[in-house]
Amino acid sequence: MTVRLLSGKPIADEIKAEVSAEVAKLEFRPGLAVVRVGEDPASSVYVGSKVKTTEELGMYSEHIHLPAETSGEEILAVVKRLNEADEIDGILVQLPLPGHVNEREILEAIDPAKDVDGFHPMNVGRLSQGQDALVPCTPAGVIEILKRSGIEIAGKNAVVLGRSNIVGKPMAMLLLQENATVTICHSRTRDLASVTSQAEILVAAIGRAGFVRGEHIAEGATVIDVGINNVSDTSQAAELFSEDDMPKRLAAIEKRGFTLVGDVNPKEAMGRAGAFTPVPGGVGLLTVAMLMKNTLKAAKLRRGI
Repeated sequence: MTVRLLSGKPIADEIKAEVSAEVAKLEFRPGLAVVRVGEDPASSVYVGSKVKTTEELGMYSEHIHLPAETSGEEILAVVKRLNEADEIDGILVQLPLPGHVNEREILEAIDPAKDVDGFHPMNVGRLSQGQDALVPCTPAGVIEILKRSGIEIAGKNAVVLGRSNIVGKPMAMLLLQENATVTICHSRTRDLASVTSQAEILVAAIGRAGFVRGEHIAEGATVIDVGINNVSDTSQAAELFSEDDMPKRLAAIEKRGFTLVGDVNPKEAMGRAGAFTPVPGGVGLLTVAMLMKNTLKAAKLRRGI
């Protein structure tokens, strides 16, 4: 069976082009503020990408980088200023925050109308009730991949593996809104393979490298791999990647000390799935594109457009 690889790049490029075209027609520039605290290297890369893309699409970008020792009260003061700033339509506080900061308190302080990450309880509540809301970017990106790849969602059995507030729960809600029959699995699910192997659409978001094996996947299922994990052990890499893929993976381990893999064992998925998102190159590329779409949406909603 030939597996269809669902690449995220053409879909992300399409969404960004749509946002850029719509921004060009507006009489104002939508604005996105990104707050980063500390020196986490991954956060630095993510924020750089978000700021660059915002400006490329014709929107206004503000990057606030605070020292790691910044107090919760000081971060709250920055959020308050951004809530009140008319030129800012979207506020994103890059996670994780340093350990001494109460993440929930910071996220709940963001004006729900500017909450482009979709993490505020008010937006979560709207999503759960099927109302129009700012939706977390990664699950929203998964829906775009499915729809723009021509994969029918309505009436399908969908299984979401993972119940995080950032991906698992909103993913289940969005699939429900698209009329799928949805099951959520997690660490306490008994006989996991018997549940996941019933899925016509399987979304893996648990943060465990290559956890989903062939036995978890129904023949011909669409497998969406949300996970991003580092693998540095060459023997583990050999269990995850095909012979054709191994030279590239070994080169990455030698150069950077690791290669990326999702929550799905790609070698085994390729033997079972009908369609599959690669890691890297799949869902991850949609996250920034959906953030841009959310920023535009927030800007229009704030102005009653």
